[in-house]
Amino acid sequence: MPLIRDAKAVTFVVFDMDDVLYDFDHELRIAALERLTGRGRETFEHAIWDSGWETAAEARDPATPEAYLAGFAERLGYPIDAPTWMSIRAAMMRPRPAALVLANAAAEQADAALLTNNGMMLKQALPVCAPEMLDIFGEKAHVSAEFGARKPDPAVFLRLCERYGHDPRQTFFVDDRPENIEGAEAAGLIAHLYETPDGLRKAMRALDFEV
Repeated sequence: MPLIRDAKAVTFVVFDMDDVLYDFDHELRIAALERLTGRGRETFEHAIWDSGWETAAEARDPATPEAYLAGFAERLGYPIDAPTWMSIRAAMMRPRPAALVLANAAAEQADAALLTNNGMMLKQALPVCAPEMLDIFGEKAHVSAEFGARKPDPAVFLRLCERYGHDPRQTFFVDDRPENIEGAEAAGLIAHLYETPDGLRKAMRALDFEV
């Protein structure tokens, strides 16, 4: 898809986290929860990830880390505290150095933020789970629940741009999911479907970033 409008017009860059800046291993999480609870995945996976509960949490229901953790424990069928939840989430992630370098380069040349589809528990856990990313985006590392909508809803992109005073048409968005790219483009953003660091580097160069 064509990316170029006015190359020098990009003022804001937004990156996804999982499967862009970090590897994301859901199977590792399931295995860790099986070990923790002594139960098979069929006793909790549907109740958490396939039921719509996690999707609702990504759009801010439940609205606090404490409420999220209580709901997670209820659906898991086992008590779980915040440090344990965070350690499991951190273990299933691995930083991708090449992508992080490109994100850092973008942040040095434009305003930059992170937007990941997650609830408020993950927001609290970011210093444990993704310190490399926080070094780049700082307080502009956001979960979708902060905006009351989740990708690919165009509303989440518009609310993020509005918070920082940027025109969506001057915003470059990077994500690994085609549906999120479509949502961003519907909101007016310039969007890139992430597949490889080289592909992202070419897209950024086309928009006049020095990478």
